[in-house]
Amino acid sequence: MHFLITNDDGIDAPGLKALTRAVEALGAEVTVVAPATEQSMCGHRVTTHSPLRVEQRGPRHHAVHGTPADCVRIALFGLHLKPDWVLSGINQGGNLGQDTIISGTVAAAREATYHGVPAIALSHYIISGIAIDWDRIAHWTQELLPELQDQPLDADSFWNVNFPHLPPAPLPLPERVQCQPARSPLNVSFRSEPESGATLYHYTARYRDRPQDARSDVETCFSGRIAVSRLSV
Repeated sequence: MHFLITNDDGIDAPGLKALTRAVEALGAEVTVVAPATEQSMCGHRVTTHSPLRVEQRGPRHHAVHGTPADCVRIALFGLHLKPDWVLSGINQGGNLGQDTIISGTVAAAREATYHGVPAIALSHYIISGIAIDWDRIAHWTQELLPELQDQPLDADSFWNVNFPHLPPAPLPLPERVQCQPARSPLNVSFRSEPESGATLYHYTARYRDRPQDARSDVETCFSGRIAVSRLSV
């Protein structure tokens, strides 16, 4: 089986390396086509009015000077790959609720789905002050992927997975909960600062203070379980 792997944190991100290890441990073929630099929160932006520079970074590793959605397009229609699955992540930060519209990670999975390729977006919620155990996340991903592949997924849908942030330890795969994205919007607040001829607005809302709608992906992930959502294009 052939997996195309991308992300929005960039080709050198530890989450992408953890995802690659997980897929290779399953004995699958891997091709990485990922942004050359971080593209977080770029949404589903694509490049059509300027050329996309693609660099070979190693065997089956390509760095694209573009967005995650660009990476999927280049992989399918520029490099002419024919993957069985597209995996996007593992993002360093949650992609829950309203994040799914903003997220470049999710956009890559959505782009693949538009073109008929099954896809999974994977993200890791972050709690400040707790180190991320990427080796453990790679192991959890290795266990989780076959579970998701065995579940029916129609042509208009893809999976969005959010891992909880738990203290580093050799913990078993947490409970998986299929849930809907939270409907409540992200908190939004700003601190203003005068500047000559203008005003600067600094975003001050904290991610961890966002509303936790009952039985939503936010409540699931914040409670230490894996949030699994079936999203539609």
